Amino acid sequence: MAAINYPPLIDFVSLPASFYADPYPTYARLRSEAPVYRCADGSVLLTHYADCYHVYRNPTLFSSDKHKQFNPQFGDSLLFEHHTTSLVFNDPPLHTQVRRAIGNALSARTIAPMEAPLVELVDRLLDNAEDRGCLDGIADFAGAIPVEVIGNLLQVPVAERAPLRNWSLAILGALEVGLTQAQLSHGNTAVAEFLDYLESFVEHRRKHLKSTDDDMLARLLRWEADGFRLTGSTLYRQCIFILNAGHETTTNLIGNAILALLQHPAQLQTLRENPALIDTAVEEVLRYESPNQLGNRLATDSVQIGAEQIAADTVLTMCIGAANRDPQQFPEPDRFNVARKPNGHLAFGAGVHTCAGLTVARLEGRIAIQRIFSRFPRMHLDGTPERKHRARFRGLTNLPLRVQ
Repeated sequence: MAAINYPPLIDFVSLPASFYADPYPTYARLRSEAPVYRCADGSVLLTHYADCYHVYRNPTLFSSDKHKQFNPQFGDSLLFEHHTTSLVFNDPPLHTQVRRAIGNALSARTIAPMEAPLVELVDRLLDNAEDRGCLDGIADFAGAIPVEVIGNLLQVPVAERAPLRNWSLAILGALEVGLTQAQLSHGNTAVAEFLDYLESFVEHRRKHLKSTDDDMLARLLRWEADGFRLTGSTLYRQCIFILNAGHETTTNLIGNAILALLQHPAQLQTLRENPALIDTAVEEVLRYESPNQLGNRLATDSVQIGAEQIAADTVLTMCIGAANRDPQQFPEPDRFNVARKPNGHLAFGAGVHTCAGLTVARLEGRIAIQRIFSRFPRMHLDGTPERKHRARFRGLTNLPLRVQ
Protein backbone atom coordinates (compact mmCIF):
# COMPACT_ATOMS: atom_id res chain seq x y z
CA MET A 1 0.00 0.00 0.00
CA ALA A 2 1.42 3.38 -1.03
CA ALA A 3 2.34 5.80 1.73
CA ILE A 4 0.02 8.73 2.20
CA ASN A 5 1.66 12.12 1.75
CA TYR A 6 -0.08 14.36 4.24
CA PRO A 7 0.05 18.11 3.63
CA PRO A 8 2.33 20.03 6.00
CA LEU A 9 0.72 21.62 9.03
CA ILE A 10 2.35 24.89 8.01
CA ASP A 11 4.47 26.08 5.10
CA PHE A 12 5.78 29.60 5.60
CA VAL A 13 6.82 29.84 1.94
CA SER A 14 3.21 29.61 0.68
CA LEU A 15 0.83 30.67 3.41
CA PRO A 16 -2.86 31.03 2.48
CA ALA A 17 -4.65 34.36 2.87
CA SER A 18 -6.71 32.82 5.67
CA PHE A 19 -3.55 32.45 7.76
CA TYR A 20 -2.76 36.15 7.64
CA ALA A 21 -6.34 36.95 8.62
CA ASP A 22 -6.28 34.50 11.56
CA PRO A 23 -3.22 32.34 12.25
CA TYR A 24 -4.46 31.10 15.62
CA PRO A 25 -6.36 27.96 14.47
CA THR A 26 -3.15 26.82 12.75
CA TYR A 27 -1.16 27.55 15.89
CA ALA A 28 -3.68 25.63 18.02
CA ARG A 29 -3.37 22.59 15.76
CA LEU A 30 0.42 22.75 15.91
CA ARG A 31 0.36 22.96 19.72
CA SER A 32 -1.92 19.93 19.82
CA GLU A 33 -0.43 17.71 17.11
CA ALA A 34 3.21 18.78 16.73
CA PRO A 35 4.41 21.32 19.32
CA VAL A 36 7.99 20.69 18.16
CA TYR A 37 7.38 20.80 14.42
CA ARG A 38 10.03 20.05 11.81
CA CYS A 39 9.61 22.39 8.85
CA ALA A 40 10.51 21.49 5.27
CA ASP A 41 13.66 23.65 5.39
CA GLY A 42 15.04 21.71 8.38
CA SER A 43 14.21 24.33 10.99
CA VAL A 44 12.03 23.54 14.02
CA LEU A 45 8.93 25.51 15.03
CA LEU A 46 8.02 25.67 18.73
CA THR A 47 4.46 26.53 19.76
CA HIS A 48 4.30 25.63 23.49
CA TYR A 49 4.86 28.50 25.90
CA ALA A 50 7.14 26.42 28.14
CA ASP A 51 9.41 25.45 25.23
CA CYS A 52 9.69 29.00 23.91
CA TYR A 53 10.38 30.35 27.39
CA HIS A 54 13.06 27.70 27.92
CA VAL A 55 14.84 28.75 24.73
CA TYR A 56 14.66 32.45 25.62
CA ARG A 57 16.10 31.78 29.08
CA ASN A 58 19.10 29.75 27.86
CA PRO A 59 21.16 32.07 25.62
CA THR A 60 24.27 29.88 25.72
CA LEU A 61 22.53 26.76 24.42
CA PHE A 62 20.36 28.77 22.00
CA SER A 63 22.31 31.46 20.18
CA SER A 64 20.94 34.72 18.80
CA ASP A 65 23.87 35.13 16.39
CA LYS A 66 22.47 35.12 12.84
CA HIS A 67 25.57 34.80 10.64
CA LYS A 68 24.85 31.19 9.67
CA GLN A 69 21.13 31.75 9.20
CA PHE A 70 21.28 35.03 7.30
CA ASN A 71 24.18 34.32 4.95
CA PRO A 72 22.15 32.12 2.55
CA GLN A 73 19.29 34.59 2.76
CA PHE A 74 21.14 37.89 2.29
CA GLY A 75 24.53 36.91 0.87
CA ASP A 76 27.30 39.49 0.99
CA SER A 77 25.06 42.53 1.32
CA LEU A 78 24.32 45.58 3.44
CA LEU A 79 21.31 43.79 4.91
CA PHE A 80 23.57 40.97 6.06
CA GLU A 81 26.02 43.41 7.65
CA HIS A 82 23.23 45.35 9.32
CA HIS A 83 21.18 42.50 10.76
CA THR A 84 24.21 40.55 11.99
CA THR A 85 25.52 43.55 13.95
CA SER A 86 22.28 44.83 15.51
CA LEU A 87 21.56 44.27 19.20
CA VAL A 88 18.82 41.68 18.80
CA PHE A 89 20.84 39.34 16.55
CA ASN A 90 23.98 39.06 18.68
CA ASP A 91 25.35 37.10 21.61
CA PRO A 92 27.58 38.30 24.44
CA PRO A 93 29.99 39.98 24.70
CA LEU A 94 28.84 42.36 21.92
CA HIS A 95 25.20 42.01 22.95
CA THR A 96 26.03 42.79 26.58
CA GLN A 97 28.07 45.87 25.66
CA VAL A 98 25.53 47.30 23.22
CA ARG A 99 22.56 46.56 25.47
CA ARG A 100 24.23 48.39 28.37
CA ALA A 101 24.78 51.41 26.11
CA ILE A 102 21.18 51.39 24.86
CA GLY A 103 19.84 50.74 28.36
CA ASN A 104 21.68 53.84 29.58
CA ALA A 105 20.35 55.84 26.62
CA LEU A 106 16.79 54.69 27.39
CA SER A 107 17.04 55.37 31.11
CA ALA A 108 14.09 56.62 33.16
CA ARG A 109 15.70 60.06 33.05
CA THR A 110 15.62 60.01 29.24
CA ILE A 111 12.09 58.60 28.95
CA ALA A 112 10.37 60.81 31.55
CA PRO A 113 10.47 63.98 29.42
CA MET A 114 8.86 62.07 26.54
CA GLU A 115 5.36 61.95 27.97
CA ALA A 116 4.29 65.59 27.53
CA PRO A 117 5.47 65.85 23.87
CA LEU A 118 3.89 62.44 23.20
CA VAL A 119 0.53 63.64 24.51
CA GLU A 120 0.84 66.77 22.33
CA LEU A 121 1.64 64.64 19.27
CA VAL A 122 -1.28 62.27 19.84
CA ASP A 123 -3.69 65.16 20.41
CA ARG A 124 -2.48 66.90 17.26
CA LEU A 125 -3.13 63.76 15.21
CA LEU A 126 -6.59 63.48 16.78
CA ASP A 127 -7.30 67.16 16.04
CA ASN A 128 -6.60 66.46 12.38
CA ALA A 129 -8.89 63.44 12.46
CA GLU A 130 -11.70 65.42 14.09
CA ASP A 131 -11.50 68.05 11.36
CA ARG A 132 -11.93 65.35 8.70
CA GLY A 133 -14.38 63.17 10.61
CA CYS A 134 -12.40 60.06 9.76
CA LEU A 135 -8.91 58.63 9.76
CA ASP A 136 -6.85 55.65 8.79
CA GLY A 137 -5.84 54.30 12.19
CA ILE A 138 -2.48 53.16 10.78
CA ALA A 139 -1.26 55.82 8.33
CA ASP A 140 -2.79 58.77 10.21
CA PHE A 141 -2.23 57.59 13.77
CA ALA A 142 -0.49 54.36 14.84
CA GLY A 143 2.23 54.59 12.19
CA ALA A 144 2.83 58.30 12.75
CA ILE A 145 3.48 58.10 16.49
CA PRO A 146 6.64 55.95 16.87
CA VAL A 147 8.55 57.67 14.07
CA GLU A 148 8.07 61.01 15.82
CA VAL A 149 8.91 59.56 19.23
CA ILE A 150 12.16 57.96 18.04
CA GLY A 151 12.90 61.07 15.99
CA ASN A 152 12.61 63.13 19.19
CA LEU A 153 14.77 60.69 21.14
CA LEU A 154 17.53 60.88 18.53
CA GLN A 155 16.92 64.61 17.92
CA VAL A 156 16.37 64.09 14.19
CA PRO A 157 15.11 67.40 12.73
CA VAL A 158 11.40 67.22 11.92
CA ALA A 159 12.01 68.22 8.31
CA GLU A 160 14.31 65.20 7.85
CA ARG A 161 11.97 62.48 9.23
CA ALA A 162 9.91 61.76 6.12
CA PRO A 163 12.01 58.79 4.85
CA LEU A 164 12.41 57.10 8.26
CA ARG A 165 9.22 55.04 8.19
CA ASN A 166 9.77 53.67 4.69
CA TRP A 167 13.39 52.80 5.46
CA SER A 168 12.25 50.94 8.55
CA LEU A 169 9.52 49.01 6.72
CA ALA A 170 11.94 47.97 3.96
CA ILE A 171 14.68 46.79 6.31
CA LEU A 172 12.32 44.81 8.54
CA GLY A 173 10.39 43.51 5.53
CA ALA A 174 13.54 41.65 4.51
CA LEU A 175 13.20 39.54 7.67
CA GLU A 176 9.92 38.05 6.50
CA VAL A 177 9.66 34.39 5.53
CA GLY A 178 9.53 33.78 1.77
CA LEU A 179 11.79 36.76 1.00
CA THR A 180 11.45 37.96 -2.59
CA GLN A 181 14.18 39.50 -4.75
CA ALA A 182 12.25 42.78 -4.74
CA GLN A 183 12.17 42.83 -0.92
CA LEU A 184 15.89 42.05 -0.82
CA SER A 185 16.71 44.86 -3.22
CA HIS A 186 14.41 47.31 -1.46
CA GLY A 187 15.94 46.43 1.93
CA ASN A 188 19.53 46.86 0.74
CA THR A 189 18.70 50.24 -0.79
CA ALA A 190 17.06 51.32 2.48
CA VAL A 191 20.12 50.33 4.55
CA ALA A 192 22.43 52.23 2.17
CA GLU A 193 20.32 55.39 2.26
CA PHE A 194 19.85 55.22 6.03
CA LEU A 195 23.58 54.77 6.67
CA ASP A 196 24.41 57.69 4.37
CA TYR A 197 21.99 59.89 6.26
CA LEU A 198 23.21 58.81 9.70
CA GLU A 199 26.88 59.27 8.89
CA SER A 200 26.28 62.93 8.20
CA PHE A 201 23.69 63.47 10.94
CA VAL A 202 25.53 61.69 13.77
CA GLU A 203 28.89 63.27 13.01
CA HIS A 204 27.26 66.70 12.97
CA ARG A 205 25.78 65.98 16.40
CA ARG A 206 29.14 64.73 17.66
CA LYS A 207 30.94 67.93 16.57
CA HIS A 208 28.31 70.17 18.13
CA LEU A 209 27.59 68.14 21.28
CA LYS A 210 27.14 70.32 24.34
CA SER A 211 27.76 69.27 27.92
CA THR A 212 24.08 69.91 28.73
CA ASP A 213 22.76 67.62 25.96
CA ASP A 214 21.13 64.58 27.56
CA ASP A 215 19.00 63.06 24.81
CA MET A 216 19.29 59.46 23.68
CA LEU A 217 21.83 60.07 20.91
CA ALA A 218 23.96 62.26 23.18
CA ARG A 219 24.10 59.40 25.69
CA LEU A 220 25.05 56.91 22.98
CA LEU A 221 27.81 59.22 21.76
CA ARG A 222 29.24 59.65 25.28
CA TRP A 223 28.87 56.04 26.40
CA GLU A 224 32.02 54.23 27.44
CA ALA A 225 32.32 51.18 29.70
CA ASP A 226 35.23 48.78 30.09
CA GLY A 227 36.91 50.39 27.09
CA PHE A 228 33.87 49.87 24.81
CA ARG A 229 32.44 52.74 22.79
CA LEU A 230 29.87 52.90 20.01
CA THR A 231 31.63 54.40 17.01
CA GLY A 232 31.30 54.57 13.23
CA SER A 233 29.03 52.06 11.53
CA THR A 234 28.44 50.20 14.83
CA LEU A 235 26.77 53.29 16.24
CA TYR A 236 24.84 54.01 13.03
CA ARG A 237 23.49 50.46 12.89
CA GLN A 238 22.26 50.62 16.48
CA CYS A 239 20.44 53.85 15.64
CA ILE A 240 18.76 52.03 12.75
CA PHE A 241 17.91 49.15 15.06
CA ILE A 242 16.35 51.49 17.64
CA LEU A 243 14.16 53.13 15.01
CA ASN A 244 13.15 49.85 13.40
CA ALA A 245 12.38 48.06 16.66
CA GLY A 246 10.43 51.02 17.98
CA HIS A 247 8.52 51.65 14.79
CA GLU A 248 7.15 48.32 13.59
CA THR A 249 6.15 46.76 16.89
CA THR A 250 4.63 49.93 18.37
CA THR A 251 2.64 50.67 15.21
CA ASN A 252 1.30 47.12 15.35
CA LEU A 253 0.56 47.39 19.09
CA ILE A 254 -1.53 50.55 18.70
CA GLY A 255 -3.33 49.39 15.55
CA ASN A 256 -4.05 45.94 16.98
CA ALA A 257 -5.32 47.51 20.21
CA ILE A 258 -7.80 49.82 18.47
CA LEU A 259 -9.19 46.99 16.36
CA ALA A 260 -9.39 44.50 19.24
CA LEU A 261 -11.27 46.96 21.45
CA LEU A 262 -13.71 47.87 18.67
CA GLN A 263 -14.31 44.18 17.99
CA HIS A 264 -14.89 43.49 21.70
CA PRO A 265 -17.29 46.25 22.80
CA ALA A 266 -17.88 44.71 26.23
CA GLN A 267 -14.15 44.88 26.94
CA LEU A 268 -14.02 48.45 25.64
CA GLN A 269 -16.86 49.35 28.00
CA THR A 270 -15.01 47.70 30.88
CA LEU A 271 -11.98 49.86 30.09
CA ARG A 272 -14.11 53.00 29.85
CA GLU A 273 -15.64 52.29 33.26
CA ASN A 274 -12.25 51.38 34.77
CA PRO A 275 -9.57 53.61 33.18
CA ALA A 276 -7.01 52.27 35.64
CA LEU A 277 -7.09 49.01 33.63
CA ILE A 278 -5.20 50.66 30.77
CA ASP A 279 -1.90 49.02 31.73
CA THR A 280 -3.36 45.51 31.87
CA ALA A 281 -5.25 46.28 28.64
CA VAL A 282 -1.96 47.09 26.87
CA GLU A 283 -0.44 43.84 28.15
CA GLU A 284 -3.48 41.90 26.95
CA VAL A 285 -3.18 43.34 23.44
CA LEU A 286 0.49 42.34 23.43
CA ARG A 287 -0.54 38.80 24.36
CA TYR A 288 -3.69 38.47 22.25
CA GLU A 289 -2.26 39.95 19.03
CA SER A 290 1.51 39.86 19.53
CA PRO A 291 3.09 42.51 17.26
CA ASN A 292 6.08 40.23 16.73
CA GLN A 293 4.89 36.67 16.11
CA LEU A 294 8.14 34.80 15.44
CA GLY A 295 11.62 34.74 16.95
CA ASN A 296 14.65 32.64 16.02
CA ARG A 297 17.59 30.99 17.77
CA LEU A 298 20.30 28.52 16.74
CA ALA A 299 20.96 25.40 18.80
CA THR A 300 24.65 25.39 19.74
CA ASP A 301 24.58 21.74 20.81
CA SER A 302 22.35 18.69 20.53
CA VAL A 303 19.37 19.14 22.84
CA GLN A 304 16.02 17.54 23.58
CA ILE A 305 12.89 19.67 23.42
CA GLY A 306 9.69 17.88 24.26
CA ALA A 307 9.86 14.44 22.67
CA GLU A 308 12.22 15.59 19.90
CA GLN A 309 16.00 15.44 19.74
CA ILE A 310 17.33 18.62 18.12
CA ALA A 311 20.73 18.53 16.41
CA ALA A 312 23.34 21.25 16.85
CA ASP A 313 23.09 24.10 14.31
CA THR A 314 19.31 23.65 13.95
CA VAL A 315 17.39 26.90 13.54
CA LEU A 316 14.60 27.13 16.11
CA THR A 317 11.61 29.39 15.53
CA MET A 318 9.70 30.37 18.65
CA CYS A 319 6.11 31.03 17.65
CA ILE A 320 5.33 33.85 20.05
CA GLY A 321 1.78 34.18 18.75
CA ALA A 322 1.12 30.51 19.56
CA ALA A 323 2.91 30.57 22.93
CA ASN A 324 0.86 33.57 24.03
CA ARG A 325 -2.33 31.59 23.46
CA ASP A 326 -1.16 28.37 25.08
CA PRO A 327 -3.98 27.09 27.35
CA GLN A 328 -1.37 25.53 29.63
CA GLN A 329 -0.20 29.05 30.48
CA PHE A 330 -3.25 31.28 29.96
CA PRO A 331 -6.82 30.40 31.05
CA GLU A 332 -9.27 30.95 28.18
CA PRO A 333 -6.38 32.00 25.91
CA ASP A 334 -8.57 32.98 22.95
CA ARG A 335 -10.63 35.35 25.10
CA PHE A 336 -9.64 39.02 24.98
CA ASN A 337 -9.70 40.21 28.60
CA VAL A 338 -8.45 43.72 29.44
CA ALA A 339 -8.28 42.84 33.15
CA ARG A 340 -6.20 39.67 32.69
CA LYS A 341 -3.77 39.01 35.55
CA PRO A 342 -1.24 37.48 35.68
CA ASN A 343 -0.13 37.93 32.09
CA GLY A 344 3.42 36.73 31.54
CA HIS A 345 3.30 36.98 27.76
CA LEU A 346 6.36 36.66 25.55
CA ALA A 347 5.66 39.61 23.24
CA PHE A 348 8.86 41.29 24.45
CA GLY A 349 10.83 38.04 24.65
CA ALA A 350 12.46 36.95 27.90
CA GLY A 351 15.87 36.65 29.50
CA VAL A 352 18.89 38.65 28.35
CA HIS A 353 17.18 39.51 25.07
CA THR A 354 14.06 41.03 26.62
CA CYS A 355 13.18 44.05 24.46
CA ALA A 356 15.29 47.04 25.51
CA GLY A 357 12.58 49.51 24.44
CA LEU A 358 9.60 47.92 26.16
CA THR A 359 9.07 50.90 28.51
CA VAL A 360 8.82 53.28 25.55
CA ALA A 361 6.45 50.95 23.67
CA ARG A 362 4.16 50.60 26.69
CA LEU A 363 4.12 54.37 27.20
CA GLU A 364 3.20 55.02 23.56
CA GLY A 365 0.52 52.32 23.62
CA ARG A 366 -1.03 53.56 26.86
CA ILE A 367 -1.28 57.20 25.80
CA ALA A 368 -2.43 56.47 22.24
CA ILE A 369 -5.18 54.05 23.31
CA GLN A 370 -6.40 56.16 26.21
CA ARG A 371 -6.64 59.36 24.24
CA ILE A 372 -8.20 58.11 21.02
CA PHE A 373 -11.07 56.34 22.81
CA SER A 374 -11.55 59.23 25.22
CA ARG A 375 -11.61 61.78 22.40
CA PHE A 376 -13.94 59.76 20.15
CA PRO A 377 -16.42 57.76 22.28
CA ARG A 378 -18.53 56.93 19.19
CA MET A 379 -15.62 55.88 17.00
CA HIS A 380 -16.37 52.88 14.81
CA LEU A 381 -15.02 51.00 11.82
CA ASP A 382 -15.67 52.68 8.48
CA GLY A 383 -14.83 49.75 6.25
CA THR A 384 -12.92 46.49 6.43
CA PRO A 385 -9.42 46.63 7.95
CA GLU A 386 -6.70 44.82 6.01
CA ARG A 387 -4.06 42.65 7.61
CA LYS A 388 -0.50 42.79 6.30
CA HIS A 389 0.52 39.58 4.53
CA ARG A 390 3.40 39.12 6.94
CA ALA A 391 3.94 36.14 9.22
CA ARG A 392 6.66 37.59 11.48
CA PHE A 393 5.12 40.96 12.25
CA ARG A 394 1.37 40.97 12.87
CA GLY A 395 -0.21 44.29 12.06
CA LEU A 396 -2.61 46.11 9.79
CA THR A 397 -2.11 47.72 6.39
CA ASN A 398 -5.02 50.06 7.04
CA LEU A 399 -7.68 50.65 9.69
CA PRO A 400 -10.55 52.84 8.36
CA LEU A 401 -12.25 54.68 11.23
CA ARG A 402 -15.17 57.09 11.49
CA VAL A 403 -14.83 59.39 14.48
CA GLN A 404 -18.02 61.47 14.29
